[in-house]
Amino acid sequence: MRKLIGRFNELKVLNGVYESNKSEFVAVYGRRRVGKTFLIRSVFDSRLFFVASGIQGGDEIEQINNFNREMRKSSLAHVDMAKTWIEVFENLLGLIELEPKLKKKVIFLDEISWMAAGASGFISALDYFWNRWISARDDVLLIVCGSATTWIIDNIVNNVGGLHNRLTCQIQLAPFTLKECEHFFIDSGIQMPRYQIIETYMVFGGIPYYLDLFRADRSLAQNIDLLYFAPDAPLKNEYQNLYHALFDNAEHYIKVIEALSSKKMGLLRSEISEKTKISTGGTLSRILSDLVNCGFIQEYYAFGKQKRGKLYQLMDPFTLFHLTFFEKQRRFMENYWLHYSVTPAHSAWSGYAFEQVCFLHISQIKKGLGISGMLTETSAWRSKESNPGVQIDLLMDRSDKMIHLCEMKFSATEYTVSKAYSAKLREKKAVFMRETKTRKMVHIAMITTYGLVRNAYSSEILFQLTMDDLFE
Repeated sequence: MRKLIGRFNELKVLNGVYESNKSEFVAVYGRRRVGKTFLIRSVFDSRLFFVASGIQGGDEIEQINNFNREMRKSSLAHVDMAKTWIEVFENLLGLIELEPKLKKKVIFLDEISWMAAGASGFISALDYFWNRWISARDDVLLIVCGSATTWIIDNIVNNVGGLHNRLTCQIQLAPFTLKECEHFFIDSGIQMPRYQIIETYMVFGGIPYYLDLFRADRSLAQNIDLLYFAPDAPLKNEYQNLYHALFDNAEHYIKVIEALSSKKMGLLRSEISEKTKISTGGTLSRILSDLVNCGFIQEYYAFGKQKRGKLYQLMDPFTLFHLTFFEKQRRFMENYWLHYSVTPAHSAWSGYAFEQVCFLHISQIKKGLGISGMLTETSAWRSKESNPGVQIDLLMDRSDKMIHLCEMKFSATEYTVSKAYSAKLREKKAVFMRETKTRKMVHIAMITTYGLVRNAYSSEILFQLTMDDLFE
C-alpha cells in the first residue's frame, strides 16, 4: 500500500479522536478522487473494526444486503439478515458488544450518500444508532465519508433533526498542494522538476488519483497524451463522470461551470443567470452553493465592493483544462500534447492556467511576501473608466495599509521586464489608484517561475516571488 503523503493536520485530528476518552462522530468529505478513503485506511489500517461502503446506483434493498454481507464477514457469530436500516444498526451494535475489551472500535461507513439512496430510513436509523446507543459509550469512533459533499453538509453537518450538532469533528479534504505533489512524485519514483510539476498541476490539479496514473518511463507530455488524449485514455470521460457522480441534474451544474470558464475574473450572479438561462432564484443559489462547497468554484467580492457585486470564479484546474481542450480530445490526435506543448498557443493557455495555480496557493504567496500572520483580503479589480480596460486578477489588501497588485508570468526561463511592459505596469497601478481613490501604499508583486532578468526595469519591482515560493 502506498504511504500517506502530506495530510499532517488531518492525521493529527484523526489520531486525536482515536485517543480521546469518549465516542466520536467524524465526517470526512471532499471532491471525487481526492483521497478520502485512502486517508482513513492509511491512518487506521488494522485498527478498522468495521467497514462498509455504499453502492453507486443501488436501491435500498441492495444497500442493506451489502451491509449484511459486510456484517457476516466481520462477525464469528450468526447475524440475522437485516431488512430495515434500524435492524442493520442493531446488528452493528451487537457486533460492537462482542468486543468489550477493544479500546476503540473504528467504524468506517464510506460513500454514505449512496447508502441513503432513495426514500430510505437510513438517516433516522443512523440518528437512533448514535443518540440512543453510541453517544453515551466511550469506545466507538464512527467515521462517515463521501464524495457527495453537498449531501453530507445538508444531511450530516447541518442536519436539523436528531443529528443536529452531533458531529464531534469534520474534515473537508482538499487537493494536494504543489509541495505535496512533489512528495507524491518522489514516492512514485518519478523525477520531475518543479517547472513540470506546476504544468502537471495546471492540467490535473492536486488530485492524487490522477497523479497516480503517471508512468515513470514517460515524459510529462507523453503522460498527458496517455491519460487524456489517447483513444483509450483513462480520463477521457472524467469530466462528465465527475459532475454526474456528485450532483443530481448535473447538466445545470455543468452549464454554470462552462459559463464561468468564459471569464477568468469570474461572473456576477446575474451574469451567470443570463448565460445559463437559469433564474436567479433558489435553484441557482443551490447550484452555486454546492459548487463552492465542493471546491470547484470560489466566491469573493471585487475590490471595494464588500456589500454587493459578489463574483463567482472557476477554480478547478482539470475542469478548466477539459473545457479548453476537449474538442482536441475528441479527435484523438496522436501525440497531441507532445506537438501542442511547443506552439505559441501553449504559451497563451499556460499563462492563464498558471494564474489558477497561484489562486490555489494564496497562503504560500502570503508567506513569500512575509505577511502570513497578517489580516489580508484577497480579491480582483476591473477598471470602469480606462480604455483599453485595466484588469487586476489578484490583489492583496493588507491590514497595514499596503496593497499588492500581483502579476503572474509562466516562463521557461527568467522573465524579462521590457520597457513597454514596465510602462504598462505603471499605468495599471496609476489607473487603480486613481479610480479606487485608495490612500494606501500600492506595490506591484511579480510571481514568476524562475524570477526576473536583472535590468533597469526589474529593479522597479520591489516584491518578487518564484515558483519555489509556491512549493513552501
